[in-house]
Amino acid sequence: MARPWLHLNNSRSMTMACAKESKQHRVLLPEKVRNSRVLILGGTGRVGGSTAIALSKLCPDLRIVVGGRNKEKGAARVAELGKNSEFAEIDIEERASLEATLNDVDLVVHTAGPFQQAEKCTVLEVAIQTKTAYMDVCDDTSYAFRAKSYMSKALAANIPAITTGGIYPGVSNVMAAELVRAARSESKGEPERLSSYLYKVYDFKTHILVCFVSGEKIKVKPYSGMRNIDFGKGIGKKDVYLLNLPEVRSAHEILGVPTVSARFGTAPFYWNWGMVAMTNLLPVELLRDRSKVQKLVELFDPVVRAVDEIAGERVSMRVDLECSDGRQTLALFSHRQLSVSVGAATAAFAIAILEGSTQPGVWFPEEPEGIAIEAREALLERAAEGTISFIMNKPPWMVETDPKELGLGIYL
Repeated sequence: MARPWLHLNNSRSMTMACAKESKQHRVLLPEKVRNSRVLILGGTGRVGGSTAIALSKLCPDLRIVVGGRNKEKGAARVAELGKNSEFAEIDIEERASLEATLNDVDLVVHTAGPFQQAEKCTVLEVAIQTKTAYMDVCDDTSYAFRAKSYMSKALAANIPAITTGGIYPGVSNVMAAELVRAARSESKGEPERLSSYLYKVYDFKTHILVCFVSGEKIKVKPYSGMRNIDFGKGIGKKDVYLLNLPEVRSAHEILGVPTVSARFGTAPFYWNWGMVAMTNLLPVELLRDRSKVQKLVELFDPVVRAVDEIAGERVSMRVDLECSDGRQTLALFSHRQLSVSVGAATAAFAIAILEGSTQPGVWFPEEPEGIAIEAREALLERAAEGTISFIMNKPPWMVETDPKELGLGIYL
């Protein structure tokens, strides 16, 4: 089907067009794409379900197709979303049914993980074949760079695609890109060190991870290098550990920052101990087996949900940038509900694609061809709906609960 993509829309007024209604910002999409059909693969799950809810609230005219394997869960999700939604029974491993469904939608949002150990980018392949715009919430370095290898095919098909969209990676990448852009325009020094800190994560990624130190690739053990980081209001100081994320490599290569690392931390604190124990005790072969990792995720999911009910599900992302002239800035994103914020963040990327912010090709969020520079502000504002704190490009002392340094200048 013909799809009227508005590639690289430079109109700020178009990007920012939204109106408040019942405390919920609504987005006025361009007329050509206002009634687009958006397929959310994994739409019966936590990430896909919250994305469907966020999209239906932000853009009520969109037609949401919930894709999944469970008819009962699909029917419940459609009932929650209302009249502009429908369920499509899909198994992403069955290419024929995937092709048939993608032929009838304008954008596919792939949230059906886990992406770890996946050997193919089947959904992206079919999206290119059917000329359907694409985004995923991949959090795996190997998968993300495999997706990038489809660049020439996506260009030939004239299809926009974003890999590693969502909240982390995704919003965290855009926050980092904006810090680096601001530093290069406002500072005399060059960005030297970029550090990402993420709090409130349940994850089974335990393979050897990569950092970059002064431009050199360094391999280190996951869940090592613990730091106590201040996430500010509503979160406080938390322990975080080195963990593998695709934005470490993509930020180094795309943003040109020589030293890049990422750290995760979980709550309650004993989840961190559990992850360290898994890294040290479970066989590497088990943790590299995608089907077994999936079973582990399914096994622990009820426990995670039960703990969420008791401890809450706060999430916080802090990105720090240090420059060669001593300039230090940060970006901070904190929300009380991970399940809500991940949906808002993923929906923000989907809307940006529909608005025409993404050029044909396969892009990371921090690339201007993925999310145009002039569209970043709107994306971050939409993703930050309902946050406890959302701060961009400020010195650390303005955020931290116990600032180490406060600089005052007096002129007489």
